[in-house]
Amino acid sequence: MAEETKKTDDVSRRQFFAKLGLGSLGIAAAGTAAFAYQYLEPNVLYEPSPVVNAGKPDRYPLDSVTLDVTTGIYIIHSQEGFFSLSAVCTHLGCLTAWKPEQGIIACPCHGSKFFAFQQDGRKPGDKIEGPAPKPLPWKRIWLNDDGDLLVDRSTDVPPLARDSFVRI
Repeated sequence: MAEETKKTDDVSRRQFFAKLGLGSLGIAAAGTAAFAYQYLEPNVLYEPSPVVNAGKPDRYPLDSVTLDVTTGIYIIHSQEGFFSLSAVCTHLGCLTAWKPEQGIIACPCHGSKFFAFQQDGRKPGDKIEGPAPKPLPWKRIWLNDDGDLLVDRSTDVPPLARDSFVRI
């Protein structure tokens, strides 16, 4: 009787390979289900809002150019009021820099230079020299109900237009 019990507990070679095959199929099915779920799940990029809160207007002294590196915009406070320019060069997309000693905005990558203030009949953002094909775009700026300056990085406005300035 001990021999009969021993024979029923033993796994034959055929049973071993059958279990191994079923286990492999189970793992393959689980992998396929995981990839199918990943394929069917929406692949959405969550980007930050293009509207930037630039803070209170009293942070910006008259005739100042302030670069916000994280958002890539300039807040400029001139005699006409506040306006905003993109800080991204129109040549190859480098981040420009304000050069107060020269009174210009310059691109460190390929040498494009732009006006920061209106002078000689030229608008702020206009190209002085360099390979940039276009001037720096003006961005929409306004005051919210709390008195903060808001800039919409996704909306270009015409330079020196009535709605491109915030007058306080």
